[in-house]
Amino acid sequence: MDIQVTEALRRADVIKNVVANKRRILVMAIIEEISAFLQKGRAKNVKALVQQAIDENLDPKAVLNEGLLSGMMIIGEKFKNNEVFVPEVLVAARAMNAGLAILEPKLVEVGNEPVGKAVVGTVKGDLHDIGKNLVVMMLKGAGLEIHDIGVDAEPAAFIDKAEEVGADLICMSALLTTTMPNMQTVVDELKEKGLRDKYIVMVGGAPVNESFAEQIGADYYTPDAATCAEVAKKAVLAN
Repeated sequence: MDIQVTEALRRADVIKNVVANKRRILVMAIIEEISAFLQKGRAKNVKALVQQAIDENLDPKAVLNEGLLSGMMIIGEKFKNNEVFVPEVLVAARAMNAGLAILEPKLVEVGNEPVGKAVVGTVKGDLHDIGKNLVVMMLKGAGLEIHDIGVDAEPAAFIDKAEEVGADLICMSALLTTTMPNMQTVVDELKEKGLRDKYIVMVGGAPVNESFAEQIGADYYTPDAATCAEVAKKAVLAN
């Protein structure tokens, strides 16, 4: 082969590698900034960066997993370790949702599948939603598809929604001791319908504990939203 041709090919390879390296650096920078701004609750910055990622044709799954979800999981760990508190979690979740709103159409295009599906609600007679909303946010951050049935939810509502969407998990929250028996009712109705083994049942809330979860036949009790997300993801993947 002619020496000049060989040299031209070598230079072309060098240029190609330089361009590829610049591309990798750009991708890493955008994704790292998405995670960092999400942790700070900077929704506008997250939206702008996700849009930039789309404009640069970055892999939507990488933006989701390494940017948005990674940032939310870091917030979850900090929340579990009392390094951040509810207000910080809420603003981080808003930032995540802002980014997701832009990214979701691209995720649909590439056929991104959630880790699993969860039905989440506060049981009948209980109107408290802060804890439940935190759980929803953290579960989303763990990559699950969430179906939030709200507060004061009838036992049948949990089961009907789970059947409708093909859920993996049923997650129940209660803040009042007087409403805790309604968790038992959901489990009992699942048994009566022959559906108990079909779903992973998780319970939580201020008055709930491990002993109560075992007593009613739930699969898991978790003390906080971050732990709930961690346990839920592992349970679905292991199921």
